[in-house]
Parts: sequence; C-alpha cells; structure tokens
Amino acid sequence: MAAPVRLGFLMFPGFPMACLTSAIEPLRAANEITGRLEFTWKLVAETAAPVRSSAEIGFDPDVTLQELEGVDQLYLLSPPTAEFVDPRRSPARLRWLDRTGVTLGAFSGGIFPLARAGLMEGRPCSVHWCYEAAFKADFPAIEAREVTILREGRRITASGAGAVFDLMLRLIEERLGRDCMTEVACWFQHPFVRDADASQKVPVARSGGTTDNLPAPIREAIRLFETHVEDPLRIPDIAAAVGLSGRHFERTFKRETGQSPLRYYHQLRLMKARQRVLYSNDSFREIAASVGYLSSGPMNRHYVELFGVSPRDERRLTLTLRRAAPSRVEAAE
Repeated sequence: MAAPVRLGFLMFPGFPMACLTSAIEPLRAANEITGRLEFTWKLVAETAAPVRSSAEIGFDPDVTLQELEGVDQLYLLSPPTAEFVDPRRSPARLRWLDRTGVTLGAFSGGIFPLARAGLMEGRPCSVHWCYEAAFKADFPAIEAREVTILREGRRITASGAGAVFDLMLRLIEERLGRDCMTEVACWFQHPFVRDADASQKVPVARSGGTTDNLPAPIREAIRLFETHVEDPLRIPDIAAAVGLSGRHFERTFKRETGQSPLRYYHQLRLMKARQRVLYSNDSFREIAASVGYLSSGPMNRHYVELFGVSPRDERRLTLTLRRAAPSRVEAAE
C-alpha cells in the first residue's frame, strides 16, 4: 500500500478555524470510507503553547515548526495581520522545508506570512477578496488572482474555508478517484465541486447578490471599477466601454444592483480603503491616494458617512481588540 499523504497545518494566533476544519474533516472522511490511513495530518505552531483560533478556541500543536519533518504539504493558517514569533528562524525553517521538496500553501490570510517569508516571489496566488487591497499594498510585486484555488507548482493557495474544502476534495480525487471524492462530498452535503479555476464569489454591495449573477455589461463595468480604484474613470466613459448609452447604463445598473453606478463606484473605493485601514499600517494620506482622493480629508468624511466611524477611530479600535486577545508573548510562555 502506498504511504499516506502527510499534511501539516501551521497555525498563527487568530487563524480562521473554519479553514482548519474544512481541511481536516474531508480527509478524515476519506480515511473512514476507504478503511485505510490515506491521509495523515499534524497541527503545527511556532511554539508548543496552544494557539487560539478566530473563534477563541484553543488548539494544541502536535509539533513545533522547528521540529517539523516528514510532511509532504504544509499550509499556513492566519489572519492577515499575523507576524512570526521568531521573524528570523521561522521563515528560515519554511525556506528549508521548501528546499527539501515540501509543498507550501496558505489558506485565507495565511498568504500574508507566506509572502513575508519570501516564498511567493514570482508566483501568483489566490487572495480572498476582502484582503485583496491590503495584500496588493504590502506585496505589489506578487500577482493576486480572483480564483478560489491556485495551484502553481509547489505552491497551493485557497481563498477561504469553502475553497479549502474544495481543495481537499481535489486531493482526495487525485489520490482515491472520483467515486471516493463524490462520496466524501455527499457525506457533508457539499452542494457542488467547483472547477479549480473558479472565480471567488464576491458580494454586490448593498444588493444581497453576487457579481457572477449580473448581466455581462454590468459585470464588465464592475471589473472596470475594480481595476481603476486609484485612478477613477468617468461614468460616461464606462458606459461607452461596455457598449451602452449613458441613460441605459444608469438604468440597468441601478436595476441590477440597487444603486447608481456613481454611488456603487464610490462605495467600492471606500471599501478598498477600509481593507487597508484594517489590515495595513499605511498612513491615511497613502490610503486616500490609493483609492483616488487627492487628500485624506474628503476620504475621511465619506468614510464616516458610509461606515459610521472615522478611519483613525476604526484602526484604533481594531488595534485595541487585537491587543486584548492573547498576545504572541503570552502564547509563547
């Protein structure tokens, strides 16, 4: 019998628990269905202390990162703000694992420490849409794609818990065949298995729908909005670009999204700004410029109107909440 596929999950404080369970549960089910140990896994951390997840539930690591050996794949799970306890030895250990042939990957915010370790240079990756602006600000040289899963050589990235489940189903199919994969999916009533290059589901602001359900001209208009955040386009120019008259574009866009194109575009830019307020250390002047404002003052006013709080106060509150959680120093004791 072939040796089992050995996986490791490197947990950082505040990691998304749903990603961990979405990875382990399908593998457990595959083992039970076949009656064989086809997959094994280890929980990994930088220290031997329990790691608390985003749901404030602690997980005891099986092994520390420095002691980790004998895995085929290692995935990083973290919030986007995660930092290494040991910023010298831990990235070095990841690079050593890479040199020994281990496939490295990241789930959700785990792409941030993987990129900080210098292990995504020259490689595209999947980044969750709600972290995209912050990721591009931190790592402008790394290509972030909108797909749910991206497998690029010995790098595998998945944008969120649902994508992680799909990724595990793919690993099961490659190892055990489609019948076993389908049975695992049915165990969990997983409604469908997305193609490997499926795009992420992204909400249409204030409409209750997702962009993939919109008519093609409106989807294209939103794509243009997304790619011209720092240098906003004029609405008549966008209407012309998608092949509609100005009046027809305004009417169709509002019918499909519940908002005028101008208001939607305005809110989209502010939502991108909010990602950087929450997940970066950029100055408010830099953030304002990145979403098309000439100065931070107008952005601050519009931010308060939309979110009910100023960028400065929201960042301060977020930092306070993070400090109230178990610190990295406490976790190491």
